Amino acid sequence: MAEAYVSGETLVGEIVTQYPEAIEILLSIGMHCLGCPASRAESLADACAVHGINPDGVIEAINKKIAENKQ
Repeated sequence: MAEAYVSGETLVGEIVTQYPEAIEILLSIGMHCLGCPASRAESLADACAVHGINPDGVIEAINKKIAENKQ
């Protein structure tokens, strides 16, 4: 498994700011409100719940993408 850069508790705003490479993953699963102040203060797990998505796969995909960009 890829290194854990983000978890379910990581705020969406932190992810967008610190790991912009993750934006394409979030957009691809329907999270089109990344600039909204409310969503930026929401945990990734909560955002996934609002969208009816299991957060585990999203977290894994984001961590994998971040790890690829670190190489």
